[in-house]
Amino acid sequence: MTLLRVEGLEKLYPAPRRGWRRPAALRAVDGVSFSVAARETLGLVGESGCGKTTVARSLLHLVAPSAGQVWIGDIDVTGAFREGRRERELAVRRAVQYVFQDPFLALNPRWTVGEALAEPLRVHGLLPPGAWPARVRDLLELVGLEAGHAARYPHELSGGQRQRVGIARALAVQPRVLVCDEPVSSLDVSVRAQILNLLGDLQDQLGLSYLYISHDLASVRSVSHRIAVMYLGRIVETGPTGAIFASPRHHYTRALLAAILVPDPNAPRARSLALGEPPSLLERPAGCHFHPRCPAALADCRTTVPAMVTDGAGHSFACHNPG
Repeated sequence: MTLLRVEGLEKLYPAPRRGWRRPAALRAVDGVSFSVAARETLGLVGESGCGKTTVARSLLHLVAPSAGQVWIGDIDVTGAFREGRRERELAVRRAVQYVFQDPFLALNPRWTVGEALAEPLRVHGLLPPGAWPARVRDLLELVGLEAGHAARYPHELSGGQRQRVGIARALAVQPRVLVCDEPVSSLDVSVRAQILNLLGDLQDQLGLSYLYISHDLASVRSVSHRIAVMYLGRIVETGPTGAIFASPRHHYTRALLAAILVPDPNAPRARSLALGEPPSLLERPAGCHFHPRCPAALADCRTTVPAMVTDGAGHSFACHNPG
């Protein structure tokens, strides 16, 4: 069953003026569509600046999307925020929650952990105030923290503990979907594994669905059922995790996989197969955006946007000359 559905999502920003000329708007997200099933994790990957975080913030209306439709189950997210009715907006917030990249900046330094976890209960009116302390204790236990952590401030916690608090706060309203935006990128390697294991346990226990955003393909591989690859605002390949890693069809995906570091000092150094640097979003190439960096580009790649093609196993890719 599809739980999260995104169709034709776009986000444009006004472009800065260059002398007397104002270029076209900066298109950060360009017609992105995907879905996430119940109890499924979709990994959204790509280089920094490709639009991953903008997709997440747009579908949650943390920034207003320029076009597109988003549904969470039978909730029309786009329509709810278009109407501007607070009760409908709160219903969306209860259905989907955000786990931020930097757990320290995501928490109010003047609030204790207990106050931070009780705030969603107050805003959404889920429980009477007398029941908040018990719910806070339950949330801390759920993410592997002790009840005594409720009296601490964020600066008194380690990075891993702060991220556990961020996850607990997201779970306070009992969402069905978590958007995890680089949730382990600021943590030590050993702590990363603990947080990823926690997310897996919570998915099994609570039946959650995840949109997991990262540029760390190793962590994406360990937690994702399917992967969507983004380049310059577009999704260029999607498919089951095993298929993406075993037989990538888009040359950008191949370049990302070739750049993965291997924990072996005797292994050859990882090297990206992509040529040069990503172009500016203000001056995106025509046709396939990747063609100036692609070692297998054809003449059609320079002029025609490739259509998304799907094979019989649910593996989709947009490439004129697939690998």
